[in-house]
Amino acid sequence: MTDTDRTLRVAVLMGGRSAEREVSLNTGAQVAEALGTAGHDVVRIDSGGQGFIGKLEEARLDVVFICLHGRFGEDGTVQGLLELLELPYVGSGVLASALAMDKVMSKHFFAQENIPTPAYVHVRRGEPVDYDEVTRVLGTKTVVKPANEGSAIGVTIAHEPGELPAALEEAFHFDDSVLIEQFVAGVEVTVGVIGNDDPIALPTLEIVPEHEFYDYESKYVPGMSRHIIPARVSEEARIECQRLSLEAHRALGCRGMSRSDTIVTADGRIELLEVNTIPGMTATSLLPDAARAAGMEFPELCDRLVRLALEPR
Repeated sequence: MTDTDRTLRVAVLMGGRSAEREVSLNTGAQVAEALGTAGHDVVRIDSGGQGFIGKLEEARLDVVFICLHGRFGEDGTVQGLLELLELPYVGSGVLASALAMDKVMSKHFFAQENIPTPAYVHVRRGEPVDYDEVTRVLGTKTVVKPANEGSAIGVTIAHEPGELPAALEEAFHFDDSVLIEQFVAGVEVTVGVIGNDDPIALPTLEIVPEHEFYDYESKYVPGMSRHIIPARVSEEARIECQRLSLEAHRALGCRGMSRSDTIVTADGRIELLEVNTIPGMTATSLLPDAARAAGMEFPELCDRLVRLALEPR
């Protein structure tokens, strides 16, 4: 029996200590159920306390499926732990995880690879902010976001410069490093990528949130956003969104899966916003919807990801 068909003992690592703990628990529960449906022996482990390390060591595992979002899960820390424990795991390694999680560092890599991304100003806690210069560089409408959080936590749209101080205060609740980004109007298109050395792009998915932008509630409350596949943009734009998502996946050194968020403007320009190395896997999540449109049901998707994790890094 080969690794492509044998039953695996899989730990689903969920919960954690980040601001996205509840989302992680939901993701983990659904991934565990899907892996069970696919025929695997599943162990659910909550990493909210230090005791989870002993559970990982004692469980006699083949692979770990990381369902942790945000800090201590998506930022390379737990990946480093699993490397030390010599346990294969789903998704990107330490460096790629850390780079993708840090929105400032990932933008440096996008620039190096000529991947278009909105202009930005990086602000650190305690540093003075020249609001006039921010407006000159980015325009009057901006997006303020913590550099190292996900799920739109701490994100605010500042409609005019007078809203920037409050938006920065909100973002600094979650991180010492904050991004002020140029607001780009257009259709939000997300593209999932699956694979290691030869990744493929899933169908484009258009996000239509009920709120002004794809915020926390839009992401996780059923009915607060619509997913349209394929995205309602030109065929040329869809192909370019997929190409840029594959380029970003490779530029950061991602493995297993990623999901890139892009904006397609009215004149067809495409900007890449960010890359997620551990996309949500809940009933309302984007990557499973795109995979389903490609003919891959959720249990098959989860099974494919654990098989990819066993390929040599």
